[in-house]
Amino acid sequence: MSKSVTHLENASPFHAGEQAVQTQNGKREEAEAMGRTMIRSFMPDQHRVFFGQLPFLVVGAVDDQGWPWASLFPGRPGFMHSPSPTTLEISSLGIEGDPVRDAVRPGAPLGLLGIEMHSRRRNRLNGRVTSRNDDGFSLAVDQSFGNCPQYIRHRSVDIPSSWNPAQKGGKRVAFRTFDAKAKDLIKRADVFFVSSFVQANDNPVAEGVDVSHRGGRPGFVKLEGNTLTIPDFPGNNAFNTLGNFFVNPKAGLVFPDFETGDLLMLTGKVALIDRDHEDIATFKGAERGWQFILDHGLWLTNALPFNSKPGDESPNSLLTDNWSDADARRAVDAQRQAWRNFRIIRIEDESSIIRSFYLQPVDGDVLLPFEAGQFLTIRLTLPDVEKPAIRTYTVSSAPADPHYRISVKREEEGTVSRHLHDRLKVGDQIEAKAPTGDFFIDAAEKRPAVLLAGGVGITPMMSMARHVVVEGLRMRHLRPLTIFHAATTTAQRAFYQVFRELEQGTNGAIRYFSMIDQPKATEKPGVNFNGTGYITKDILQQTLPLDDYDFFLCGPPPFMQALYDMLRSLGVRDERIFAEAFGPAALKRIPDESRLPFEPEEEADATVVSFTKSGAEHVWHKGDPTLLDLAEDQGLNPDFGCRKGSCGTCLTKLKAGSVAYRIRPTADHTSDEVLICCAVPAKGADRIELEL
Repeated sequence: MSKSVTHLENASPFHAGEQAVQTQNGKREEAEAMGRTMIRSFMPDQHRVFFGQLPFLVVGAVDDQGWPWASLFPGRPGFMHSPSPTTLEISSLGIEGDPVRDAVRPGAPLGLLGIEMHSRRRNRLNGRVTSRNDDGFSLAVDQSFGNCPQYIRHRSVDIPSSWNPAQKGGKRVAFRTFDAKAKDLIKRADVFFVSSFVQANDNPVAEGVDVSHRGGRPGFVKLEGNTLTIPDFPGNNAFNTLGNFFVNPKAGLVFPDFETGDLLMLTGKVALIDRDHEDIATFKGAERGWQFILDHGLWLTNALPFNSKPGDESPNSLLTDNWSDADARRAVDAQRQAWRNFRIIRIEDESSIIRSFYLQPVDGDVLLPFEAGQFLTIRLTLPDVEKPAIRTYTVSSAPADPHYRISVKREEEGTVSRHLHDRLKVGDQIEAKAPTGDFFIDAAEKRPAVLLAGGVGITPMMSMARHVVVEGLRMRHLRPLTIFHAATTTAQRAFYQVFRELEQGTNGAIRYFSMIDQPKATEKPGVNFNGTGYITKDILQQTLPLDDYDFFLCGPPPFMQALYDMLRSLGVRDERIFAEAFGPAALKRIPDESRLPFEPEEEADATVVSFTKSGAEHVWHKGDPTLLDLAEDQGLNPDFGCRKGSCGTCLTKLKAGSVAYRIRPTADHTSDEVLICCAVPAKGADRIELEL
């Protein structure tokens, strides 16, 4: 069990299991570079001071039967001190009956975690016990490194003056199944600590015992029978715990009850869960997960001499689900194509012509997740019009927000936009489907992105920029963005102040340039905007450092076409240019050499088209209009939005037969679904049945 004292020259700070999980998650090179810089074989002075001021220490150890355990050893600040950078002295052994106390013996590997909950600081220390006496033990350092403050909830911890470190504590109660008290503590827990280990073998400095913090919103741990399911949130990408599980699937967990001072201590086996698992896929904030299967556990009552009330949630935890929300989202997700009622909770003018509407579901259920840049399909009834109007508007809120927001330009010829601007008020309701679309940004991508917006085309860019900032906090990686926004006047320009605040708050990682075509005489470049006129080749070349970028375009069709052609003339590959959801169907693209142009499939000569719900039936002939047009000719009123295969509003179940598409459809659909706005019967299909 014990680690060798030998430090292998040029050895990785990570053992084989950690390296394997890093590789699986695409973080191997990044983690190795971080580890060689951050993980030390000695304690920096600030860590030595830090451990000396703590009122408790989290300790991970392994018992004689090979089961890992995690525990908390309390003490008055000063009960730990570091006489040298490679040694830590601890004047505490926890309480009698604690299996970690029994496992602390000379030569034993231990994992230590120092955590200061009121400041949300934490530092890790892995090493070997060099000596033990009745009052405590000494540890030789193998690895010392800091951890980020993510998912740590603020708590104040004070040791009462009446506490005697020599007190025996309370009772020890062993169990093999969870009782009601344990279930209640796990259900409301916002923190626990986990110990894991691998035998010292090929890389003895990196191998051994590790103990780590896990935090989230109350309810982030799911209990079913003797199994706990735990989402794994983004962290430092070292994967110390999961790497140990990869080699040795065992864990020790401790849930502290900060109200009573009791410790719920568990040990058992582990199963890893990947991100595609149905439980994890809908859990906001989780990238993977793991299950803990209880072998045995125990209660230690009165183990902690303090109680602690929870303070503010970690900002990172607020970006995640608990299991109640995840289960609700999974249930709602099954109705993604259904219309859902939303109430307008706020209306805000973004410019002289753009107004935002904030929407929350009337049913009180959770919002369905979406990608930054996607659009919302809405349906509402206009005065004196029998058939509801359907429109699509980009979601301008970020995926982490507790609402959807659409920002709509008032068009004088637009009956729906005028209705939204002139008639709707807070408290009114509209119908909407879940956001969808293929135009969105990947905040985790390392390649910098350039967002080019014209007029109201700034709305998806607002969502993208705010999402990148939020994910930068969560993932500790901020994708560089440069935003160019062209508007006619400053009065018509939307979200100017928000972009400026994002620019200032990210120390230049996000840059924003405002181009105004018709500024007032009193408005000055560099003060009220950045430049006049259009987004030109010269502006891009002068502003963008030489690099490989992704470009995102949104605005009026002539604006997007001009920008697309300009980018292609600058040598930007077609695959690096992304256009708003309705852009690809209208944009005339120049394919890269490796990308073949779309070739429509052969159409049928004559096909019977049956609409199964209405009972209507008609013979379609080659050259006739699309299936959507045919349905309308039969008196049906199917939903549709773009008529270009982009929005997915017209998605219809295909009960029999096969179809061909006249243009390349971009909306997601399965083999038994048809985008009827651009589909016709395929060659060889004598009969088609559609669920309409």
